[in-house]
Amino acid sequence: MAAMAAAAATSSAGLGAATCQASLLQPANGRGRSWRQRRAFCSWSAAGSPLGGRCSSRRDSNELFSTCSSKHRAVSLSSSSSSSSSILSEGTVWRALAMAAGKKGKGGNPWRRSRHVCIVLAAATVDKSTAPTHAAAAASNSGGDKPRVMVIGGDGYCGWATSLHLSNRGYEVAIVDSLVRRLFDEQLGTDTLTPISSVHKRVAKWKELTGKQLGLYLGDVCDFEFLADAFEKFQPDAVVHFGEQRSAPYSMIDRSRAVYTQQNNVCGTLNVMFAIKEFAPSCHLVKLGTMGEYGTPNIDIEEGYIKIEHNGRSDVLPFPKQAGSFYHLSKVHDSHNIAFACRAWGLRATDLNQGVVYGVRTEETAMDEMLINRFDYDGVWGTALNRFCVQAAVGHPLTVYGKGGQTRGYLDIRDTVQCVELAIATPAKEGEMRVFNQFTELFSVRDLARLVTEAGEKLGLSVVTKNVPNPRVEAEEHYYNPTHTKLIDLGLKPHLMSQSLLDSLLNFTLQYKDRVDYKQIMPAVSWKKVGVKPITVAESTVSVTSAV
Repeated sequence: MAAMAAAAATSSAGLGAATCQASLLQPANGRGRSWRQRRAFCSWSAAGSPLGGRCSSRRDSNELFSTCSSKHRAVSLSSSSSSSSSILSEGTVWRALAMAAGKKGKGGNPWRRSRHVCIVLAAATVDKSTAPTHAAAAASNSGGDKPRVMVIGGDGYCGWATSLHLSNRGYEVAIVDSLVRRLFDEQLGTDTLTPISSVHKRVAKWKELTGKQLGLYLGDVCDFEFLADAFEKFQPDAVVHFGEQRSAPYSMIDRSRAVYTQQNNVCGTLNVMFAIKEFAPSCHLVKLGTMGEYGTPNIDIEEGYIKIEHNGRSDVLPFPKQAGSFYHLSKVHDSHNIAFACRAWGLRATDLNQGVVYGVRTEETAMDEMLINRFDYDGVWGTALNRFCVQAAVGHPLTVYGKGGQTRGYLDIRDTVQCVELAIATPAKEGEMRVFNQFTELFSVRDLARLVTEAGEKLGLSVVTKNVPNPRVEAEEHYYNPTHTKLIDLGLKPHLMSQSLLDSLLNFTLQYKDRVDYKQIMPAVSWKKVGVKPITVAESTVSVTSAV
């Protein structure tokens, strides 16, 4: 067994007993234990899947020792009980992973170099300079300041933009993130179009530019001890929960990704609900849902609830759900769990059923290149309009799935952050679960392709559209008329699709087109071919695109 030790200082005073987290992901079997119970499970499959074999670890004094089978390689990260506190840097994590898996081969990545890679991290690490104490939180709240907002998933696409937006408007903001989205790119060989900085550099640059400090808690919300520590320290008035695996294609790659998506999303949200109940019962939960929960029914879609008349009786019930992937189903389960917690415990919650987000710049992320946001364009993480803009910029045909009549709600990322702030500023009542349909316009995939083609031609680009076999199971021509008035009533001022916006987005993608990986453009996952065997995205790409 190969092992290495890397320093990861944690503070016994800052967090009490630290928690042990197996890898950066929640154990697949859900039976992981904290190191107080001296057990942890972690595993990685040959394809980089979060599921697979199992290894145990125990704590001896201030060090974690990983005991793995002969098929595993282990990484042991020591924990110091010094009086200072520091965050385990991403660089340390990546170096540890690379050394455990073997040197990165040409064109490969360390995750595919060994049968299993086991890493045990000292989670729940917090930078004291960015984590206010309980006393400081109480003092801040007593001063009548704006709410203290915890943004779970604050290093992600919507989360990063929202964190900066709220901080810039005077909210006290703390980011909670496991950085697992960055790990997914390492596993799948995908990458954002934009060169995003590490979360530590991002937070430091924001402080340098604005003088505003973002709190930073690095850990997994599926680890309740970590989450409890974060809640006790920060004392949030509102929690914005973006921290879920958010890709439908990712959830359909294979069995392990489907299981991980539902365990991570549903169990993580359950932990957030219990943390609110235990540590901040008056806290307002603003949860990111998805319009994909509804599917495409042949009736108008209401905002969360519908009045039903049946056999002479009537009631107002949750709108029926027809989710189209294991990811979308995880959001349905979240909605049901939150609704129950509101009824049973008196929690207050707002479920934001968001449409497809496009764009990259907000007022805050445009301040400096080190604050730039993600811009995904591949077949796993990229959304339709962003993908089309990249395809147009590099001369690749716009990939319209099937007939192209699939119609969805869309919104600019600047409207995402605006909607979240509106929800926070007007919280739900005790015991209430509000549902807002969060989008500003409806477009079919054909509509988007036409708009990008017209905008590209005005910039001198030669843009063509190609209909490709639809890798998803969905209606390609359908009725779609969802209601979306509640956020408008609260004061949403939408940024609607315009020629100038498309020009700006295309020029942005042209600026970074040298970073485009052409192998990642085509759809890489088939809904019908998903199976038990762990597969890489590269393998699935061949099966989906061979008929194109």
